[in-house]
Amino acid sequence: MKVKLRVQRFNPERDARPWWAEYEVEVEDTDRVLDALNYVKWHIDDSLTYRRSCAHGVCGSDAMRINGANHLACKVLIRDVVTDGGTITVQPLMGLPVIKDLVVDQGPFFQKYRQILPYLINDEPPPARERLQSPEERARFDDTTKCIMCGACTTACPSFWANGEYIGPAAIVQAHRFIFDSRDRGAADRLRVLNEWFGVWRCRTIFNCTMACPRGIQVTRAIEEVKALLRSGKLG
Repeated sequence: MKVKLRVQRFNPERDARPWWAEYEVEVEDTDRVLDALNYVKWHIDDSLTYRRSCAHGVCGSDAMRINGANHLACKVLIRDVVTDGGTITVQPLMGLPVIKDLVVDQGPFFQKYRQILPYLINDEPPPARERLQSPEERARFDDTTKCIMCGACTTACPSFWANGEYIGPAAIVQAHRFIFDSRDRGAADRLRVLNEWFGVWRCRTIFNCTMACPRGIQVTRAIEEVKALLRSGKLG
């Protein structure tokens, strides 16, 4: 089948503002949007710029807006997004500076990630073998271990669009993963960061983040659990 790929393009070294390019590509309805972008890159216009790596929904590098919603291009089937007019619209993620075409500057995004200390903190003497957990303890934070840091949730958030200082859903999800880990002892430090003006309280419970997550993480629920912990004054 033939589809028209409508791509928002922008090269800050040459362009005064973003512009639209349209490409006609031959694809199968079971192909992914990434396949269509690769066709353009390899056969029509090699100047088109986007990120991609594993092509299996694991690395998270090809997050972008497809028909106005955040997705991983490697996971979205052509037949699920092509319009009646045979068009698919592709744009960069919102809220982050565009480096070129569909590539955004993720520096600010990962700066927020580093703020929440995304690693296990435990200065207690280690046991002889490993720090054991019960299945129930592991299940407490299992959902948030699925995050691949693609940025789809944070760049779908109106609070982040309004003010880039907001720490954002992805960083809160990563904090949740360690705060509720029974082996970790750094919850108080992370909660201090999340309790600041641009921390977890900037969330307006809009659920855009949950809908955007390609891994099916209940992002809004995780944020609410962190809020509840802060309100309780407890660490777990």
